[in-house]
Amino acid sequence: QVQLVESGGGLVQPGGSLRLSCVASGSIVSSNAMGWYRQAPGKERDLVAQITSGGSTNYADSVKGRCTISRDNAKNTVYLQMNSLKPEDTAVYYCKLTSWFTGMDYWGKGTLVTVSS
Repeated sequence: QVQLVESGGGLVQPGGSLRLSCVASGSIVSSNAMGWYRQAPGKERDLVAQITSGGSTNYADSVKGRCTISRDNAKNTVYLQMNSLKPEDTAVYYCKLTSWFTGMDYWGKGTLVTVSS
């Protein structure tokens, strides 16, 4: 069974940085598409960044130049490095794995990022 556990969220001041981590079990991150999504209060869950099994990356326009998605195959972990954080980045951040074999999506429980002075 695939399980995803996010960590690294917290309270940060505007302009600060955070690195989110997503540790996967039950599946190999390098073999699947992985993504970070976020959901602010009262809003829909939106894509932040994704990385394919081939290593291609894609970012939402709102975070381009400020965020970097990466993975550590040895640790079976995907990261989201976020810099120059803004109050509008405040949200619960979720990790998603899309199985190359079944096409199913698996989600973590999320980690809260709050950007505030």
